[in-house]
Amino acid sequence: MIPSSWRKSAKGALLAQEVQVLLVLGGTATAEVPGISAAGATPASRQLTAAADAELLVMGPAAQCPHRLPPLLAGVSPALISWCVLERLGLPALVVDAGCAVAPAIPHIRLGGTPARCLSSGKAMELAAVLRLQQQGQRLGYRWAQCHPQGLLVLAECVPGGTSTAEAVLSGLGLDVAGLVSGSMRVPPHGLRATLVQRGIAAAIARGCELGEPLAVLAALGDPFQAFSLGFLEGIAQAPGSEAQLLLAGGSQMAAVLALALAKAELPLRQVMAQRFAVVTTAWVMQEACSELAELLIRVGASYGVEPLLGHSKLHFDNCEQQALRDYELGFVKEGVGAGGLSWLWELAGFSPQALAAACDQACAELLYR
Repeated sequence: MIPSSWRKSAKGALLAQEVQVLLVLGGTATAEVPGISAAGATPASRQLTAAADAELLVMGPAAQCPHRLPPLLAGVSPALISWCVLERLGLPALVVDAGCAVAPAIPHIRLGGTPARCLSSGKAMELAAVLRLQQQGQRLGYRWAQCHPQGLLVLAECVPGGTSTAEAVLSGLGLDVAGLVSGSMRVPPHGLRATLVQRGIAAAIARGCELGEPLAVLAALGDPFQAFSLGFLEGIAQAPGSEAQLLLAGGSQMAAVLALALAKAELPLRQVMAQRFAVVTTAWVMQEACSELAELLIRVGASYGVEPLLGHSKLHFDNCEQQALRDYELGFVKEGVGAGGLSWLWELAGFSPQALAAACDQACAELLYR
């Protein structure tokens, strides 16, 4: 539950125009495993997902984006929801490529990272690459918090296969998360994921990986988004004199990033993170019968002696004209590109979920039938 004091500060940042969105792109060969991801109907199409989503977020549904959205089994990209919120609230967005297969053809920060290997290898990334991304994240987070000491930053992600690396990292840190992690598939592939995670952990141990150590776990089982975002969380929390808030706009992937940051921090810094950072997702994730984000965060908090903040938006698409949106209600799409956190901000700004659903309906028609 997000306390009223946190909401009041976040609303103050909205009114003062001190809110910015940071979309971090990443990639992992884990997404190429058949049956592991629905963020694109084929493994080849999933290599374009991050670039296409970032372009839709920035350019909007009416634009002829350089990269076409990959075909989905059903539904439409949640980047559409996020664009509607950004457009109507006037929020600026910055895109960071931490290491995806195809770079977006829009202005963005490119960090020089590359997609991770499959987590089952037990050597997803080189430790040097993890450290470089972490340090880049620290610098950017620290600088942002100092420049916006009363601000609110919305951290969003697009990483096909990212819920699998999230489960792997959480497991590598020593948490029991079996059956709790959501995913882009209509029914999360818990069995397939567990097999990949077990293989990855076994391979990492065989190489001498120290499980429980955040950077070692990241190198063995993680992805570039997680490495950069770990540093970003640290940078914001460490900035002296700043009270900047961080809205972790997503579900299981944000829980994994928060767990990494808490695992690496001493107790006083953990308490700062627990007070100023909040995970906010969609109603579709919170109501999913095959995962349990609330319990996942309870276990993260219990492991590190804090109580993470969790919220969700009330957005639903039951009455939308576009079938691609009504597919959300059937479980085909649930979250991504900051959709949950941004639709929660929409409500915090005083607008109704029904108004956002109507805006998304119009934007979806424009995207599909332009």
